[in-house]
Amino acid sequence: MYDYVSGRIAELTPTRVVIDNSGIGYGMEISLRTFSRLEHAENATIYVQQQVNPREGTTVYYGFAEKEERDLFRLITGVSGMGASTARMVLSALSAEELREAILSEDIARIKSVKGIGLKGAQRLVLELKDKIVRGDGEIAPSTMFGGTDRNAAADEATTALQMLGFSKPAVSKAVQAILKKNPTASVEEIIKAALQML
Repeated sequence: MYDYVSGRIAELTPTRVVIDNSGIGYGMEISLRTFSRLEHAENATIYVQQQVNPREGTTVYYGFAEKEERDLFRLITGVSGMGASTARMVLSALSAEELREAILSEDIARIKSVKGIGLKGAQRLVLELKDKIVRGDGEIAPSTMFGGTDRNAAADEATTALQMLGFSKPAVSKAVQAILKKNPTASVEEIIKAALQML
C-alpha cells in the first residue's frame, strides 16, 4: 500500500485530488479540510489510505494533507458502523481538535450535527474512541492529541520517563493529558512532578 504521494497537483475539487508524480496521476478522495489546505498550492505531499469495499470488490484511495487527519480517519472507520464516507464527512465538518474535544467531553450534540451521524452513531464514536484517545493506544499517538510541537516533545519525554519509572501507559497518558489541559505550556519537569502526585 502507498503511504504517501508527492508531486504536482494536476486536478483538485472539494472532494478529489489528482497528484502527478513522474507522469502518473494518482487520484484520491479528500475531505473539505484537505481541500482547503491544497487550494492554493501547486505541489503537495498527500498521505494515502486504501479502503477496500468487500461487497463490491472495489478499492478507493483517500488522501490527506496531514498524517493526523489520516490517523483520525483510521480511528473513525474502526468504529462499528462507520464507513469511509462517514469518516470523510466527519473530518470535513470538524477539525482534529474540535473532534477530540467533542469526544473527550462527550458532546453528543456536536458530533450529531455532522450530516449522516445520528444519535446512535455519535454515541458509538464517543464510546469507542474516548478511551483510545485518553489512553493514546489507538492509531494516534498521545503527543499528536495535544497540539503544538513543543507540547508534543514535552508530553513524549515526560510519558517515556514516567513509563520507565514503572507506571502503566494508560495511566500515564491520562495523567499527562489532564496536566496539559490545565497547563498547556508545562515543561517536562513540571509534567513529571504533577503526574507523580496523580499516579
